Amino acid sequence: MTDQPNSSANTMDIVEIMSVLPHRYPFLLIDRIVEMERKTRVVAIKNVTINEPHFIGHFPNFPIMPGVLVVEAIAQTGAALLLTEYTAEERDSKLMVFTGIDSAKFRRPVVPGDQLRIEVTVLNWRSNAVRMRGVATVEGKIACEAIVMCALTSRTKSKPAPTPEPPAAPAGAATE
Repeated sequence: MTDQPNSSANTMDIVEIMSVLPHRYPFLLIDRIVEMERKTRVVAIKNVTINEPHFIGHFPNFPIMPGVLVVEAIAQTGAALLLTEYTAEERDSKLMVFTGIDSAKFRRPVVPGDQLRIEVTVLNWRSNAVRMRGVATVEGKIACEAIVMCALTSRTKSKPAPTPEPPAAPAGAATE
């Protein structure tokens, strides 16, 4: 038994997604999970809005969501499915990371006002790695498709760097 945020349902709201994924704004790229079949398939929604930081420079006067972020949204959708198989304690000590991207194709631009529907299907599931096919559509038309591979790895908690001490004043120096 896992502590999936809403184990009796096959949907997740943004709060439940954030309880599973480590990503946060501006890099959390899915807003809702509308369908989920354990270890098989998941469908998420991403509402694309003009206030997202990448639109400032990609591109001025012609905002397009970077393709790499659409692929990242596919990976996050798959990761949400995968990580519901682990307890909160296990998720705190593990991290799901990209290990590969194959056959990525971009069919149409994704622009502010679009709603991405991201469907991810598991192709191969192992205990610590998965291969998935993702398709992102806007109004039923394919915007992006890709095969993504992810692996579960140990998360090492790094300690913050110590604050350096100011150098000692030389002997006999005047101090304020």
